Amino acid sequence: MKITTATLLRSTGIAAMVAGLTFAAIQPIHPPDFLSSVTTIGWAIIMPVKTVMCLLFLVGLTGIYAQQAEEVGWLGLIGYLLFSLSWAINLAFIFAEAYILPVVATAAPQFVDSFLGIVNGIPGEMNVGALAAIYGFSGFAGYMIGGLLFGIALYRAGSLPRGASALLAITATLTPLAALLPHETQRLVGMPVGVAVAWLGYALWAERRGVVSDYMPSMGNPHLDPLAE
Repeated sequence: MKITTATLLRSTGIAAMVAGLTFAAIQPIHPPDFLSSVTTIGWAIIMPVKTVMCLLFLVGLTGIYAQQAEEVGWLGLIGYLLFSLSWAINLAFIFAEAYILPVVATAAPQFVDSFLGIVNGIPGEMNVGALAAIYGFSGFAGYMIGGLLFGIALYRAGSLPRGASALLAITATLTPLAALLPHETQRLVGMPVGVAVAWLGYALWAERRGVVSDYMPSMGNPHLDPLAE
């Protein structure tokens, strides 16, 4: 099959759908972010899945932005870059959680406990340098501000469902309120963001599918059609 712009955009829509649904589905079953979880089977399964999920987020968000780059303007570009940056930083942290922490959990439990303290909010005994500041920047400027700006720009553009755009903007902004909840329920706040991205991805996939369907009949070669005059 010939690779076209429409085909590539449809593929990014699928990536956004898979990433968003995975993000939403993982939250209720995510292992606790504590040292005791690092060597469990659940951790060994969930963390690699999350690593792939972050990559799919980066692909999917790129397609969502590219579909209406002119319409969303500078606000959309800034929102897209910040929101994507949050997933890029998360990719680095989650990769470490998946493939580094389990290996050193026995030899350096204090380091693992301090690393996870960045996520669970309970400071460990070791100084992990700038990691906490980077993670905090990712959550505030990337996830919250980026998600808000990107959602607003998508809503104003109107090329994709405004309901999904509004859901992304609102839920990304309300994320800091999760700090008021018990740690075991904080992750549930992120589920609507996953639903919003999946919704946008589905709309992108469905829209580009229509474009491809409309375009394909015109690609036939009349010289190869025995019924053509």
